[in-house]
This record gives sequence, structure tokens and C-alpha cells, in this order.
Amino acid sequence: MASIDGPRLAPESGTPKQLVVLLHGLGADGNDLIELGQQWRDWLPDAAFVAPHAPDPCGNAPMGREWFPLTLRDPREFWRGVTYAGPGLDAFLDRELTRYALPASKLALVGFSQGAMMALHVGLRREIAPAAIVGYSGLLVLEDGKGPESLRSTARSKPPILLIHGDRDDVVPVEMFFFSKAALAEAELPCQWHLSAGVGHGIDPEGLRQGGLFLAQAFGLPAAGGV
Repeated sequence: MASIDGPRLAPESGTPKQLVVLLHGLGADGNDLIELGQQWRDWLPDAAFVAPHAPDPCGNAPMGREWFPLTLRDPREFWRGVTYAGPGLDAFLDRELTRYALPASKLALVGFSQGAMMALHVGLRREIAPAAIVGYSGLLVLEDGKGPESLRSTARSKPPILLIHGDRDDVVPVEMFFFSKAALAEAELPCQWHLSAGVGHGIDPEGLRQGGLFLAQAFGLPAAGGV
């Protein structure tokens, strides 16, 4: 697997007190999500943002990247994929925390689509809970052949989680959103959620606002300003 790196935004205040890692979807790259950091800067003036490019070229998008191959023809490829890409992402998170001299508790993960799968998989298995996980248009990937109860033994922490999904998503169907929040609850990992009416596979202004508010709250910051 190739090493991971990507675009960064320094804290608006100049001194990093939190780290927000933005994980893009299949066929995109880190440049696709770093703009979220700009949108959330009023709420998170002390946060450093980084949006790593996924490690591998995407077979379906010549200029894009992928965390793992995804054909939707093999039900096992989700679990195989997150376990393949998880260790590299986990190591990247540790390196970034060291870069900014921050404790693991000051980390938040935000993922879109395949990036949300990675955020949930890695975030729930870190020894020290992230401050928050925000998953846009994604899916909680469970171990092959096992139900949500298996997550109780593999999850190492219980970070605050927010799931946001469009009810017109034709790429990651809204049924996957309902499955994910039900599976998290069954695994005793309850989450907050927001369903964006009339929205497809993307992030609308209200979903963006909800994500920014959630991160500010998770970091114990006043929910002033923002989009």
C-alpha cells in the first residue's frame, strides 16, 4: 500500500488545538473534501484540517483514488476493504497527531461515502476514542457473516457519532443509513443522525451545518458563527 498524504489547512488562530481528518469517497481525492475545513473554520478556529489522498489509484476513475476496490459484486469486499486499508490510515492518524503535538482525544474523523466506511471502521477501533466521527453518505461495515453484536467486542471505544445521509441517494442507498444506525444501536454505540430530504449522494448546506455544529460540540467549543 502506498503512503498516505494530502492537502492541509492550518488553524485560523495559528495554534492547533484539534485535528480534523477528512476522508474522501471512491474516485475522488483529498482535494475533494479539504474545502469542508474552510466552511467550518468559524466554528473550529483552532483546528488543523488534513484530507489525505487514499492510497491506491481508482480503477474506475483514472484521476481519482480509492481506499479499497469496490465493485458491489462481492458482498465480502466491504469487510476485506476496510481491514486492508485500516492499518495504513490508523498509522497516518498517529503521525498527524505527532506532527501537531496533539493527544489522540483531540482527533475527529469525517468521512464521505467510502471515506465514511473508513472513519467508522478505524475510529471505533482506536485505543483512545476520537472526539467525534461524522459519516456522510456511508455505511457501517460489519465483519463477514457476523451481526452487530460482533462490534461490541471489536470496538475499543465509544466516540460520539453523527450519521448524515440524503434520502435520494442512489449510490449508497438510504437503506444503508438505516442499517448503520440500527446496527450501532444494537452494538450499544448509539449515534445522532440527520436525514437530508431531497438530497442525493452529496452534502447539502444543512448537512454541512449539522456536521460543523456536531464537531464544535464534541470539542467543547461554542457553536457560534459557521455556515
